[in-house]
Amino acid sequence: MDSLLLMLAVFTLGACSWTPPEEESTPPAREEVRAPEPPAPTACRTAPIVTNGSRQRMRIALTFDACTTRRNEYDERVIQTLLETSTPATLFIGGGWAQANPKRMQELAQYPGFEFGNHTFTHAHMPQVKDDARMLEELQGTQRIVYELTGRIPRYFRPPFGEVDSRVAWIASQAGLTTLNFDLPSGDPDGTTTVKRVVDWVLKKAAPGSIVVMHMNHKKFPTAAALPEIIKGLRKRGFELVTVATLLEDAEWPTCKPSDAPERTLVAEVIP
Repeated sequence: MDSLLLMLAVFTLGACSWTPPEEESTPPAREEVRAPEPPAPTACRTAPIVTNGSRQRMRIALTFDACTTRRNEYDERVIQTLLETSTPATLFIGGGWAQANPKRMQELAQYPGFEFGNHTFTHAHMPQVKDDARMLEELQGTQRIVYELTGRIPRYFRPPFGEVDSRVAWIASQAGLTTLNFDLPSGDPDGTTTVKRVVDWVLKKAAPGSIVVMHMNHKKFPTAAALPEIIKGLRKRGFELVTVATLLEDAEWPTCKPSDAPERTLVAEVIP
């Protein structure tokens, strides 16, 4: 035991007996002159504007806008078809529409195959809203009411009329939203179109990664009548119908996309 204590004492003294190294007799070498570090990249006010998913996968997202209007109608036939065919979908909800249809919102939230998106509160022409605070409230007000009614928080923002520019997308990103437009307008709001024309157009133009926009807020639109054939035709062509979140699950967004191109507002196309 005595020998063990002696060894510990020697070890402890050795551990505490560090002395500074002797000074070098020769002057230290001159420090190497290095080139200055490149400046860090500056932040830029841009955010992605998504129009489609991967073109390498046979997936398509069907999306339905519930626009805020004076009447805030609801075509339950659209939802019934989606449920009967087990078709997932992303529903872009207007805040005013949700406010007018609280029970509908609570009912829709019961179905896990449906994903909610943000379609602004009043269905404003967003690039024309010059007040950033008002634009932000259009988005945040919708986020609040969707959450209050359903417990869900939308991740994606669909600009009304498909009108969007980099400023709108940037402010949407400040509300925690990714701006999601579309590459395949169904043309269902056109008062002169027919069920056959909508079906033929969507099936003709559908491509891997397409985001199709339709509507669920107007019973006079041909959407409900066209939807069964659209779903059947897309699946016959080998497409998997998914929500936007699933369509974009393997996408990576750039944080900055500088461009010398002049700014222009993107507007949704219609069936020619």
